[in-house]
Amino acid sequence: MPLYRDEAVVLRTHKLGEADRIVTLLSRYNGQIRAVAKGVRRTASKFGARLEPFMVVDAQFFEGKSLDIVNQVETIGAYGAEIIADYAAFTAASAMVETAEKLTSEESSPQQYILLVGALRSLSLGEHEPSLTLDSYLLRALSLAGWAPNFASCVRCAKPGPHSAVAMQLGGTICEDCRQGSAAVLGAATAQLLGALLAGDWDVADTADESTRAAASGIVSAYSQWHIERGLKSLEHVERGNRGNLAGPLRTRCFAG
Repeated sequence: MPLYRDEAVVLRTHKLGEADRIVTLLSRYNGQIRAVAKGVRRTASKFGARLEPFMVVDAQFFEGKSLDIVNQVETIGAYGAEIIADYAAFTAASAMVETAEKLTSEESSPQQYILLVGALRSLSLGEHEPSLTLDSYLLRALSLAGWAPNFASCVRCAKPGPHSAVAMQLGGTICEDCRQGSAAVLGAATAQLLGALLAGDWDVADTADESTRAAASGIVSAYSQWHIERGLKSLEHVERGNRGNLAGPLRTRCFAG
């Protein structure tokens, strides 16, 4: 039975039998892993609390026929408690891990893992308003998966922007000459915010007003639902609101300003 070790973030868990749990993780080098954690629901379990959603761990696995077995776990990032304590952060994180699970079900990359870990760390530290962190994560995760949006020029004729409409099915903004059908209206401030979220320009993103953030969130949600098969159930529960910037500069490369 081959043995391997990897860093991973816990996406979700569900019960198996009376004491075990099936854990779905996104690993750094081995993509998405589904593994059995034996006995973790017993009170005497040594690493049950380490295998909860939003936790980042260094884990050892035995390769199995259908499911692997996780038998050693060390905590790298204990983000779960802080995220769960804040409803806005919790709903944003839930949407993130659901997105990660769907985007990496067949193929992943270390960049997807790094991006998700950075976003969860940012939420746990209160670096930015949770919906901003979520929207930035969604745009960048979709970009890594091959669906990079274009907010700088027309997606049909490449005419430089800014443009006042966005076509979800085409992947970005569209000029008046190319506009057909039901393209969504896009204000200049919203377009600027979307570009900042995609680029990780937090100086711009954090200063956007609440109405601009709400408009950008609507575009990001629609774009994500269009490209992710079966949509994202967690987005229905995401709390949209402005908590302000609660902490200092980010300490994670992917979400640095």
